[in-house]
Amino acid sequence: MATSLAEIRAKLQAQENKGQGGQSGGDNGIYAHWNIPEGTTARVRFLPDANTKNDFFWVERLMIKLPFAGVKGQVDSKPTFVQVPCVEMWGEACPILAEVRTWFKDKSLEEMGRKYWKKRSYIMQGFVHENPLTDDKPTDNPIRRFIISPQIFNLIKNALMDPELENLPTDYEAGLDFSIKKTSKGGYADYNTSTWARKESALTSAELQAIEKFGLYNLNDFLPKKPSDAELKIIKEMFEASVNGEPFDADKWSAYYKPAGMASTAGSKQSDDESTPVSKPVAVSRPAPVATHDDPPFEVDEPEVTAPVTAAKPASQRAEDILAMIRNRQK
Repeated sequence: MATSLAEIRAKLQAQENKGQGGQSGGDNGIYAHWNIPEGTTARVRFLPDANTKNDFFWVERLMIKLPFAGVKGQVDSKPTFVQVPCVEMWGEACPILAEVRTWFKDKSLEEMGRKYWKKRSYIMQGFVHENPLTDDKPTDNPIRRFIISPQIFNLIKNALMDPELENLPTDYEAGLDFSIKKTSKGGYADYNTSTWARKESALTSAELQAIEKFGLYNLNDFLPKKPSDAELKIIKEMFEASVNGEPFDADKWSAYYKPAGMASTAGSKQSDDESTPVSKPVAVSRPAPVATHDDPPFEVDEPEVTAPVTAAKPASQRAEDILAMIRNRQK
């Protein structure tokens, strides 16, 4: 068990370093724009959602990553994480955030709180018109899915509010391409120079034929399954064990949620990669591949801080406060 916040932070940093870089390996239907080289541009064309009840061409996803020191019973196992859905995605109270919100009452615990805070992303679909990824291997279906970070999404949304924009960017005849431009700022990837095209353009005949042949995706199908009451209990248990610095207990939890890449167990309720279900595009009978766990390093939402900030405490005391807070709620 970790005895200080510094140890927990070191393990989290090791896990983050392990997850940086590399190509997306589980689902070529997802276009990993976060892997394009710095200084290059990926030009894409977004398409509508097949779900006609969705007013937008995206769906919002809220996830929480629970870091673990390793896997119980595995010798020399490395730090890992389990990704679980935040039920605020369905307008309900999240048991993890109910705990983590209290940490932001103490400024010295903010960094720890952000580790467990929800991560927001947006799922879209469309064509890739300009691709700087030389080793990208798309499937026969040229309609790709995009996992968009809040930074890029804000640029997309702000342009939609421009009164000079006459047509939807997803219009087949008079839509707009979007250029994802990757630069760097402060040692991190930056996409703030990404822009919409100035001129409208029509989809090509080949692209229209692809839509006719493969159909559009219902983006809701790529959201995780809403946890049941039993699964919410498991999520809370995993969260408490994670903060305690305990390893992931596959015997107790892998039938519900498990680290990416862990083999399925009998009766498993989760896919091998994450809690996102297998999905398929409209008018296509064969399922699409499971969404990859290799997501870009998204920003966390800004937590709501409503209480006064207290003075900083020593690192060891901070960790004890967090553990005591959880244990008191279990009594």
